[in-house]
Amino acid sequence: MKEIEILVKLKDSKEKTLQALKQFTSHGVKSILDIYFYDPLRTELQPDTNMRLRNCLRLRKKEGKFYLAYKIDYFDNDDQWTYSDEHETSVGDFETIMNILKNLGFRELVRIDNKKYTFSTPEYEIVFEDVQNLGFFLEVEKLRKVADNKVAKTKQEIRQFIQELGLHVDEELNAGKPELMLKQKK
Repeated sequence: MKEIEILVKLKDSKEKTLQALKQFTSHGVKSILDIYFYDPLRTELQPDTNMRLRNCLRLRKKEGKFYLAYKIDYFDNDDQWTYSDEHETSVGDFETIMNILKNLGFRELVRIDNKKYTFSTPEYEIVFEDVQNLGFFLEVEKLRKVADNKVAKTKQEIRQFIQELGLHVDEELNAGKPELMLKQKK
């Protein structure tokens, strides 16, 4: 069973996007800071030559709480992202976990500072993201886990849902925001 989502960059304004999403159940706005780390000694925790992260370690600060996550991305034969496995746990103290990671040899790779406006339907979680220095994004995730043989069909259903919103979007992103930020810094 997989968690399936699609991320697109928005061409429309924040106002137009929020207007299109107000038909759905709103769950409010949250400010989130994600700090991604790399390990200079382990290649699987470093970006490749195209700035793609296949595995990553992330520290998240959200509403005064802190979370540590290890994420593994999976790609198809055409190197298109299909899904991720994410292992996340809460941690008690931000500065302490930062010091632990640094003392273990991890180095800060990139920071993603954003505001997430979350909405839902019975089928999807819809998140409009205003990412500092990167722009506006729309992420749509299927609320129920999907069997392996239903991933492609579910992704197509999500694409159709996005199209029906009537928003102007770029093509589906085959990279996450950390990779986009790294490419922008190049």
